[in-house]
Amino acid sequence: MLDFSSLLLAAALSGICLSITMFAIWLATPRARFVLTVACGIFVLVAHVVGFWRYTKEADPWLCQVVLALLTLGFLVICLSAMQYLGFRDYRGIVVPTLAAMAACAIVTFLGFDGIGFQITYAAVTTLLAAIGTMFWIKGDHDRRILLVVSFLSGACGLSFALCGLTLLAQGQWVLGAAPDNWAERLNSVVAVACMTGLGALTLSLHHLQAQIELKAETMTDPLTGLMNRRALNELYGDRSFGPFMAIAMFDLDHFKRTNDVFGHPVGDQVLCRFAAVIKKYGKAGVDAFRLGGEEFALVMSRVTPEKAHDMASRIGVAFGTEIVPTHRGPLRSSVSGGMGFGSAAGRPLHEVLAQADAALYAAKRAGRNRVIAQVAADRPDAGPALKTA
Repeated sequence: MLDFSSLLLAAALSGICLSITMFAIWLATPRARFVLTVACGIFVLVAHVVGFWRYTKEADPWLCQVVLALLTLGFLVICLSAMQYLGFRDYRGIVVPTLAAMAACAIVTFLGFDGIGFQITYAAVTTLLAAIGTMFWIKGDHDRRILLVVSFLSGACGLSFALCGLTLLAQGQWVLGAAPDNWAERLNSVVAVACMTGLGALTLSLHHLQAQIELKAETMTDPLTGLMNRRALNELYGDRSFGPFMAIAMFDLDHFKRTNDVFGHPVGDQVLCRFAAVIKKYGKAGVDAFRLGGEEFALVMSRVTPEKAHDMASRIGVAFGTEIVPTHRGPLRSSVSGGMGFGSAAGRPLHEVLAQADAALYAAKRAGRNRVIAQVAADRPDAGPALKTA
């Protein structure tokens, strides 16, 4: 049967392997910064385990303070990595209370009450692990089965530390003078090794999921404008049925080829980005913007009447007409033409609504450009006035 020292060495060895693995992953994918944070946290915990093993051999008061500080700091860093991964930005809510607990632990340990110091540290670690499990459960956007396992392992590890603190509290051990050695400590060593190994493996899975999400986002995003691309349009709306309160506005920048020929492609790119910036301002719930390719864009609108959809498309055209791009030939002002396609009470597929919007767009081009046309029931375009761009 393994003794306590063997359990500690097993925990240290497991932690070293995990830390090295995390560092290697981060070196291969530097953008995965949360993996580096996990590696640093595990490395700090390895230092704690080695220090604690040394403390079991020779109980030095100063070493006790270092050991307790390393334990809390290691789990604080791992908690910060979870916040980093999940997108939490208010680190103060975790850092400040944890640092306060570390300061209180240092003070009582310095005064000779090392048993109270251990209890404070175990309480802080339990809280941090509970926070990790809770954050993953309430904000995770990935496979709920993985998140459930993360929450379970964090909770189990936190419970084992809580048992260590409660055991000392129940026995009234305010002053120890040596490393605590009881059934809870031994159980904690086994649980911590198992849980940290499992959490390390899950970190690899979460990193893989994040890489997949980032890759998918890249393949569905236009690199120049930052808008979604045609593939994203088909992905999001290809299987949708467009009802009476859904519409698509298609836009095509007027005389864009001439802009490129006269002013150069860098200026053309600026014009495209200016229009993308204008269309993004109208982004809200139920409104998605896409660059379909070249100078062609689309805006999908949900929960709007045909009149409001046409009004929004017209306002986008007017706003773009006020944009001025400085060039070597002087200021450049461009215009845009648009066409509307609408859903129906019976429902229409994406390709039909796009075809209607495309037909209306070309009608706007034929009518003189710089306008947004809506197709009427008889499939005869209502040209309407040119957009006011001055």
